[in-house]
Amino acid sequence: MTPVSPKAYEVGAGSFKPDTFIGSGPYKLASFSSDVIKLDVNENYWGEKPANGGIDIQVFTSAVNLYNTFTSGGLDVAYQTLDPDQIAKLEADAPSKNWQVIEAGSTVVNYLSLNQKIAPFDDLNVRKAVAAMMDRQLISDRAFSGQAEPLYSLIPKSFDVYKPVFETAYGDGNYEAAKKYLTAAGITEANPLAFEIWYPSASTPRAVAANTIKQAIEQKLPGLVNVTVSTAESATLWDNVEKGAYNSVLSNWYPDYFDPENFVQPFLTCDEGSVSTLCKVGATQSNGSFYYSDKANQLVAAQNAEQDPAKRDKIFEDLQQLMADDVPYVPLWQTKDYVFTTTDVSQVAIEPNQQFLLWQIKKP
Repeated sequence: MTPVSPKAYEVGAGSFKPDTFIGSGPYKLASFSSDVIKLDVNENYWGEKPANGGIDIQVFTSAVNLYNTFTSGGLDVAYQTLDPDQIAKLEADAPSKNWQVIEAGSTVVNYLSLNQKIAPFDDLNVRKAVAAMMDRQLISDRAFSGQAEPLYSLIPKSFDVYKPVFETAYGDGNYEAAKKYLTAAGITEANPLAFEIWYPSASTPRAVAANTIKQAIEQKLPGLVNVTVSTAESATLWDNVEKGAYNSVLSNWYPDYFDPENFVQPFLTCDEGSVSTLCKVGATQSNGSFYYSDKANQLVAAQNAEQDPAKRDKIFEDLQQLMADDVPYVPLWQTKDYVFTTTDVSQVAIEPNQQFLLWQIKKP
């Protein structure tokens, strides 16, 4: 939501202006297209004027295009969607190229969503087995060259309420525990567990992560678990996720706002459903788990209304434990943020919610 001056906009019948943009920020929109957004300085801005004369935001269709444009001098700042090997190369070349490297913490979480509506993840013991199988450090090392860190809750480590509930409950790459859960689910070499991991085809890191998971599991549990790695174009994949077409999906989440609520409400709540039918309409249906829990709905609503910080923190602890108990998702890794700039650009900064502070960027 954006504050709008009553001098510029009137609320009333017939007064709505759908074709007129009214803002109150340091920039005004000069032009907008699928690949370039141009922002000019708003001369009527009430606050401190931007440190620059305007910003051009270029949108790229691939990490390769972003990387090539920056390294050839076509950009002052490169941010987001770079692949791990590109980040490593830019870091290595930075001293000789006079590039600046800004490394920041991130609240982007990556996880495996388990569809409880279809086999094999309609069985809690199978979900627990998969949680125990995940070797997060191996994934981080192979897929991200140390540019990510293991994550044991869907609330990221940047929040004080973060609890490593999946590490406590299942360990990390704990294949002996996984065997016990599989046995309880009736899984044997004569009746092996088979499941697919889906991911969007444009994501190189998730391709490496998915194949790392497959190789590690099949090496440690030969004949007992078979994993298939599959991919689809992004729009097709997410459309099918909502329809419940896949039994597991490797996903990530960029928060809408910087509060732990935004890491539980989208994952644990459901607007319409039941324990028997699972989620028919709501956040968990969109995420592909179809998880339904009256307790989760009640706890999320309770934290939203709670004004005592200590009591609210306790509710988040309970929600994280509920996530570990029911295993609708398996948290895997938390990425780091990297920004690369040319040497003549300064005052580049990112807030924890990934908001880029455009107005303070300086360039001679």
